[in-house]
Amino acid sequence: MPVAAARPIVLTAAERHRLKKAAYGHRFEYRDRVRARIVLLAARSRSNARIAVEAGVHVDTVRTWRGRFADLGLRGLLDRQRTGRPPVFTPLQAAQVKALACQLPAETGAPLSRWSCPELAREPMSRGIAASVSASTVRRWLDQDAIKPWQHRSWIFITDPDFRSKAARVLDLYARSWDGEPLGADEYVISADEKTSIQARCRCHPTLAPGQARAMRVNHTYDRGGALAYLAAYDVHRAKMSGRTEPRSGIDPFMNLVAQVMNQEPYASAKRVFWIVDNGSSHRGQRPPPGCRPRTRTR
Repeated sequence: MPVAAARPIVLTAAERHRLKKAAYGHRFEYRDRVRARIVLLAARSRSNARIAVEAGVHVDTVRTWRGRFADLGLRGLLDRQRTGRPPVFTPLQAAQVKALACQLPAETGAPLSRWSCPELAREPMSRGIAASVSASTVRRWLDQDAIKPWQHRSWIFITDPDFRSKAARVLDLYARSWDGEPLGADEYVISADEKTSIQARCRCHPTLAPGQARAMRVNHTYDRGGALAYLAAYDVHRAKMSGRTEPRSGIDPFMNLVAQVMNQEPYASAKRVFWIVDNGSSHRGQRPPPGCRPRTRTR
């Protein structure tokens, strides 16, 4: 039985460039490199049998990709669309699980503080939504919709009835305004706070530099070199930072920061300097009453 003649392949400069990039590029999958190499060898008018030997594939594989490129060009080297396995779950079932993830567990009667994927997988089965669903399937559905019920962010509701008027004063200062009048060139706004218990740590063993296929290694043991409080004052409109360290926080260390800043120019000769601090004990010399939230105020 006569063998069909090999399909002739003629490449343009652009096609040859893309095929060489795919055939010898390490970022391409192996199957894509093999297909590109088959076409490049076919463009040199080589027989299918010789190409099969050089590419290390069966001759039928060479005939397939040579013929598909001859018919469709570069598009012929792509995989054809496959129907795949029929879906196990309907879109309605997936939507019901996602809707369940958007509810608090307490609203459904579940004795949980927040959902986990295994718990979300058991809940649809108990409700009759699905006969069986795995935690990995639930995780994939939620990941596609960016719904992650196992993550949470802390939130504090405002309890001060005068919060609006107090916040308005601070926001006006940030916008260079006070009592409805713009601030002058010799008026400044400073926002101050402290960072407590900054630890100085000395590693007991040296850090190992990264190497080939190895991340940098840092030993977890360390010696404590003491702790300090860092106090910072930020000039809101001049983007200038002033700071100092103290053994501890409190009203006296804070006043040392105020004195340090106010003894410098341009604040020493300024008409007014507004200090924005929170209502903590470190800024007013006494602890707030029990249950009282620190509030933002101006000085």
